[in-house]
Amino acid sequence: MKEPMKARVYVSFKSTVLDPQGQTIHAALASLGHSSIAAVRQGKFFELTLTPGVDRAAATAEIEQIAQDVLANPVIEDYRVEIIED
Repeated sequence: MKEPMKARVYVSFKSTVLDPQGQTIHAALASLGHSSIAAVRQGKFFELTLTPGVDRAAATAEIEQIAQDVLANPVIEDYRVEIIED
């Protein structure tokens, strides 16, 4: 039986938005001796399992809409959608 498609949505702050958690992580890494790390940006990851048999183009459009309306704040965040077929 074929595995259902999955959608992965990656959300992160826009490059122009301050990322205090990323800065804190960067400082912690530096204090642990990881001096080769120049910067850290943190984000969110979502994995959505799609209904079996759903049309890929329709699913992509729907996930793009969900990412824009629910998962990301388009004022301060960028997002990227991947559709995965196992």
